[in-house]
Amino acid sequence: MWKTIVRRILIMIPQLFVLSVLVFLIGKMMPGDPFTGLINNPNVDASRIEELREKAGLNDPWPVQYKNWMGRILLHGDFGVSYTYKIPVKDKILLPAQNTLWLSLLTVILTYAIAVPLGIRAGRYNGSKFDKAVLVYNFITYAIPTFILALLSLLLFGYRLKIFPTSGFVGLDAMGHRGRFILSRLYHMLLPAITAAVLRTTSIVQYLRNEIIDAKSQDYVKTARSKGVPIDKVYTHHIFRNSLLPIAAFFGFTVTGLLAGSIFVETIFMYQGMGMLFIESIMSRDYSVINALTLLYGTLALFGSLISDIIMIIVDPRIRIE
Repeated sequence: MWKTIVRRILIMIPQLFVLSVLVFLIGKMMPGDPFTGLINNPNVDASRIEELREKAGLNDPWPVQYKNWMGRILLHGDFGVSYTYKIPVKDKILLPAQNTLWLSLLTVILTYAIAVPLGIRAGRYNGSKFDKAVLVYNFITYAIPTFILALLSLLLFGYRLKIFPTSGFVGLDAMGHRGRFILSRLYHMLLPAITAAVLRTTSIVQYLRNEIIDAKSQDYVKTARSKGVPIDKVYTHHIFRNSLLPIAAFFGFTVTGLLAGSIFVETIFMYQGMGMLFIESIMSRDYSVINALTLLYGTLALFGSLISDIIMIIVDPRIRIE
């Protein structure tokens, strides 16, 4: 297993290099720059704007800008200074990253808490009314876009029923009280986490259901039944164990995908995480923050693949990941 991990990490090095180049070039291809908005300001002289561009290195050839950018990251862990907020990028990202991390962990817990029981029961009793209801549930959750369900949830449970807060990540009255702070943060995360979890259960439920249905017709199941093994033990020791392998393979992508793909949910629920910060940075053309977040998202995707491979090896040592 360790050889596989080392090999995958070595393969990730050139992948990260290519990713960093693409991220930088995409950022440079965006129209305008952080100082474009100053052009229409009558109090700012055009020569002053050009001076700011020169000082920021925006007039240098892109290979020079890329070399300086990567040099700061690799040698000092410095992603630059936010053009909008005038603070180091890593300091600006720190709090949103923590908020997104906690939201993602809660979403993962809720996703598997909903999906695994549904998939197992639907697969075991396929063709039943419960199985048909689960299929309808899958069709609905697969068809609804994230932003539609998020808006409906916010309107119904936030504004109409007033069960959950409509914005923020913690209540102002919870500041300075550790226990109250934790409960308030959990309360603010519940609605966006449930919304994201419901939509992410579709593939897990469907895969698990299909795997269980296929496993029921396998020879090892027939052999176990012919030996008089009780049906409950056949499911728990044979069918469920083998059917969970594809689900385990998705786990790494699920976690890292939530960290990188929470843009719609965070923006609609006004939850101050990396997704919301990413949208704000695009609107303000804050290249330093945009590049740092995009590079982080791509890195998380690569690590998600690595984590999934490791989980597959642990679940089934017979698997060899090349």
